[in-house]
Amino acid sequence: MDKAEAFRALHLHRSPGDPLVLPGPWDAASARVFAGAGFPALATPSAGVAASLGYADGATPADEMFAAVARIVRAVDVPVSADVEDGYGLAPKELVERLLEAGAVGCNLEDSSGGRLKDPREHAEFLAEVRAAAGERLFLNARVDTFVHGDGDPERAVERAALYVAAGADCVYPILAPAGVLPLLRAGIEGPLNALARIGEGPTPAALGERGASRITFGPGLQRRAARALEEIAEAI
Repeated sequence: MDKAEAFRALHLHRSPGDPLVLPGPWDAASARVFAGAGFPALATPSAGVAASLGYADGATPADEMFAAVARIVRAVDVPVSADVEDGYGLAPKELVERLLEAGAVGCNLEDSSGGRLKDPREHAEFLAEVRAAAGERLFLNARVDTFVHGDGDPERAVERAALYVAAGADCVYPILAPAGVLPLLRAGIEGPLNALARIGEGPTPAALGERGASRITFGPGLQRRAARALEEIAEAI
């Protein structure tokens, strides 16, 4: 079984309360820490990587993001999925080629750009083209941004998710969906459901799993927590 197959298999048959937990490394050193702790796979956060490279969230040049992902992949033996924001304007075939060249086994693709939601049908067509170019070599996590840039209506999130799953998405990620809404999303969304966990606040990954999440990521939360720890060390010095 290659890494892409292994990563896909990790998402299958998750029981309530036992979601797949994917820490988000922002560089090679953090990736080694998470892999060394025993996590079976990792998922890079674009905002965390941006911070490590000195950019604001959403301002990382594509070349630098792919290079950062490649360094993370080289540093560990476990599968790594990459957050590549909205695809950087790349054509689906080129996007897939660059992800595979970096060694990624999956990717996040969000349905907003510049703080505005994209037309869901046009985005579904884009996802379908990415799926066609990637085949089974990449696990596609379709981020739904209705709780970030939309009205927060769960039904709108479910509608978008259905289009993306039909287009070939393997997982749906309604980022910033309130924990109390997860059961409704779980009932309406086919396949794995990704939820965001916050370190030190809110429901635990296990509790999010009990509410319907089958996969847990942390966005830039781990990188920001590490930065705060460094601030404390610096102040102590």
